[in-house]
Amino acid sequence: MMPDAEMKELPASVSSSTSPSTLQHLKEIVSLIEAGAYAREVRRIFRAIRLTMALRRRLKASVIFSFLNFALPPGSDVHTKLSSFIPKEDDCEMEIDSAAPAAVKLPLPEIEIFCYLIVLIFLIDQKKYDEAVACASASIARLKNLNRRTVDVLASRLYSYYSLSYQLTGNLAEIRGNLLALHRITTLRHDELGQETLLNLLLFNYLHYNLYDQAEKLRSKAPRFEAHSNQQFCRYLFYLGKIRTIQLEYTDAKESLLQAARKAPTAARGFRVQCNKWAIIVRLLLGEIPERTVFTQKGMEIALRPYFELTNAVRIGDLERFKTVAEKFSCTFSSDRTNNLIVRLRHNVIRTGIHNISLSYSRISLADVAKKLRLNSENPIADAENIVTKAIRDGAIDATVDHANGWMVSKETGDIYSTNEPQIALNSRIAFCLNMHNDAVRALRFPSNSQKEKESAEKRRERRQQEKELAKNIAEGDDDDFLTDPM
Repeated sequence: MMPDAEMKELPASVSSSTSPSTLQHLKEIVSLIEAGAYAREVRRIFRAIRLTMALRRRLKASVIFSFLNFALPPGSDVHTKLSSFIPKEDDCEMEIDSAAPAAVKLPLPEIEIFCYLIVLIFLIDQKKYDEAVACASASIARLKNLNRRTVDVLASRLYSYYSLSYQLTGNLAEIRGNLLALHRITTLRHDELGQETLLNLLLFNYLHYNLYDQAEKLRSKAPRFEAHSNQQFCRYLFYLGKIRTIQLEYTDAKESLLQAARKAPTAARGFRVQCNKWAIIVRLLLGEIPERTVFTQKGMEIALRPYFELTNAVRIGDLERFKTVAEKFSCTFSSDRTNNLIVRLRHNVIRTGIHNISLSYSRISLADVAKKLRLNSENPIADAENIVTKAIRDGAIDATVDHANGWMVSKETGDIYSTNEPQIALNSRIAFCLNMHNDAVRALRFPSNSQKEKESAEKRRERRQQEKELAKNIAEGDDDDFLTDPM
């Protein structure tokens, strides 16, 4: 095969009757991988991966058998092992190319890993999870003995499907130690793409079992470098946002989640929905109300509907409505793992309700406050008094509590424009602008005298001599003008 062999992109809308067979496409992908391995061009391996994903839905057992016979020596250990994972189909004839060349005796490591990848993808799509686990474990054992930069791209995909196969069987915790060992190996080999892939898989592994402290320790101590894959970087931002949310660092969490949602590809709708769900909860915990356009994004209206109703309850400050929404969509919140965050929102709902009451009433009894907040407790008046007192202490409302009469008295809000506060605010802004201008002027830099070229003594004497001669010539020229001037 020629090292510079190229392959055309697969058209999305070409029928199987007019396009080449799936086996032929796989052979062309193998040629592309082989050319990239010989030329050491990783971009060709990336392209081969993209083309493989386009063929994913067209893979069949007969095609896989024929492809393994083409790419691997029949009877070899790898061929035998991979063939054992493929289910036998008696009613389906194998797709064989009559012009197929003889199999290569010693296939490239890239071709061998690609065969593992194809078989693993096929097993997962066919829901053969036990066979997928066995195939993934065998591929990882083979990868540990390979240290080639052209294998790194294929290895990163294998790591992802390795974790997915164990996740589908419910045994994700079993591979945590193996993932840590692989991360150490990729770090020593300077495989940055493998490092960021394995870091995300480890973070997902920890977060799947709610081990947020261990996830943060790993994240903080892992080596940092420039992201090589946008998809992996988006996943990292999403996991970081979840960790920051649990740690009550809502500002950083909001930034990470929104950035992950913006950077995610348009086709990754499920990932973007999850980012928006967590971002909505974080913004509510920060006291913000998300815009309506967040909930009306194309293809996300149904998925974000529970969070839209939750946002309305928080915005109004209706505790009863908040409880109703939380109970109505409890299954959705449990599957999204946002139940604990929604419990934290109860305080925000009460705070919003107290703020609305303080704006509506100049004086109101604590019993009416408890009734409006719908506090269903043994002593609602005492609870209302504690809530109002805490809101006053936190600065949420400007009011006082009359404990003797059991009232909440709101302070009157006068016309602020009748005071000097607008003038004071304007003066402070003008002073800020003037100070910024003065600082900018002071920061101007001019060349100092020491940086100028120093004249030597000889050049100085020569320059002075030339000045004297020039002055003498000028004086003589003036005299001549007077003598020759006509009367």
